[in-house]
Amino acid sequence: MNGSQVMDVAQDAIFTLLAVAGPIMIAALVVGLIIAVFQALTQIQEMTLTFVPKIIAIFLALLFFMPMMAANLTGLMDRMVDRISNIS
Repeated sequence: MNGSQVMDVAQDAIFTLLAVAGPIMIAALVVGLIIAVFQALTQIQEMTLTFVPKIIAIFLALLFFMPMMAANLTGLMDRMVDRISNIS
């Protein structure tokens, strides 16, 4: 395996990581921003107020995006197996 093949594998893995983790992180970010604006408007500075909605949003995002995440990870594994089997 030469350097360009290693870079291709790393690039594929990083793009898959972003595709799998991105929707969950975006959901947590959006809920966090909404809660921050709500706290700024109402001047409620309760620390635990941020955790429960974020946990619920992450759980719902996981339920919604799990098929896409599994397909991306399965595709990565298939590509890795193909690369391993094609090494001469």
